[in-house]
Amino acid sequence: MGYKSRVIKGVSWLSILRISTRGITFVRLAILARILTPAQFGVFGIASLILALLEILTETGINVFLIQKKEKYAEFIDSAWVVSIIRGCLISLLLIVTAPYVVNFFNSPHSYNVILLISIVPLVRGFVNPSIINIQKEIQFKKEFYIRSTLFLIDALVVIFAAFITKSAESFAYGLIVSATIEVILSFIFFKPWPRISFEPEKIKHIVRKGWWITLTGIFSYFADNSDNIIVGRVLGTSSLGFYQVAYKISTITISEITEVVNKVTFPVYSKIADEKERLFQAFAKIMTISSLVALISGILIFYFSREIVLLILGENWVLIVPIVRILSIYGILRTMFGNFSSLFLSLERQDYVAKMTFVRVFTLFIFLFPLVGAYGLSGAGYAMLISIIAEIPIVFLFTYMIYSKRHS
Repeated sequence: MGYKSRVIKGVSWLSILRISTRGITFVRLAILARILTPAQFGVFGIASLILALLEILTETGINVFLIQKKEKYAEFIDSAWVVSIIRGCLISLLLIVTAPYVVNFFNSPHSYNVILLISIVPLVRGFVNPSIINIQKEIQFKKEFYIRSTLFLIDALVVIFAAFITKSAESFAYGLIVSATIEVILSFIFFKPWPRISFEPEKIKHIVRKGWWITLTGIFSYFADNSDNIIVGRVLGTSSLGFYQVAYKISTITISEITEVVNKVTFPVYSKIADEKERLFQAFAKIMTISSLVALISGILIFYFSREIVLLILGENWVLIVPIVRILSIYGILRTMFGNFSSLFLSLERQDYVAKMTFVRVFTLFIFLFPLVGAYGLSGAGYAMLISIIAEIPIVFLFTYMIYSKRHS
């Protein structure tokens, strides 16, 4: 099967998955917005921020390594599982240890219990069978549709049920714990080979060493994607953080899904044809054009109908986020267009390019974020995000030119 057929089938199944899961997200958000307060969204936002940070800081690049490994990747499954389990235990421990400091930093005592509950999630996820990567490696996204949509629906149902009962931010954590547990079970039911606890130091070192740039990219990406949340939560408080995170989700959810779907499908496909440079660049050009066009149309609709979207999904209490939604919809368009380059660079094993372009974005964000939030509040955070993605564009073009010119040299 050629790359066109693989991409079309992969994008189709992942698009159905994203549409269904985001449909569930909107319904869940509409229900929870009427049960929980913006401050409670902010409380969970703080807990999820620290979880995401620790996941990034301990990222090993296992999935990228297994996809890039064209042959005999199964011999690394045992070592990958050991690394994953150790990482999960480490993240869980760090969440427990750092919880008091996080609470003090954000002045949010209600976040403490949520952080402790969330510490269970990485511990459980660490036991997921690494063979689940076959979904991506072999482009079996039909199977991913059934598994991920099931997990997402279970998460949503648990969160909504818990919110009705407890009226607390802990509801989000319960959903994550249940869905993570079921994911572990499904990963062993549907995927083989099953891993064993086997310590092979050389293979573990090889995995970690190959994942260095992925780890660095993840750290830069975390701060590029979450510095706005950190500053908003620290400077403006948990209620403002709740407003801002929901605004971000509303404005970029459709557009960011395009990037997620396209990159997830194209990375394994690009990796398979990476040695055929002409074919690779032709495939990239076509996919880049289509995804950019879809992102542009989606972003324009979100920009012009932001008020109607907010009122329909969230209600009158959330109408003040409309200006932020408009700003971030432009950010989402650019992020989608230039996010396509990441899978191209990764397929050519230029993880360093992805790390460097992300560094430019986060460095720019650090310069502009604090002064703009101080001057314009929540809208200032949106402006800073927009400026950061604009700053990244020249470096993306530079790296693409370097690869393209080398191809013809």
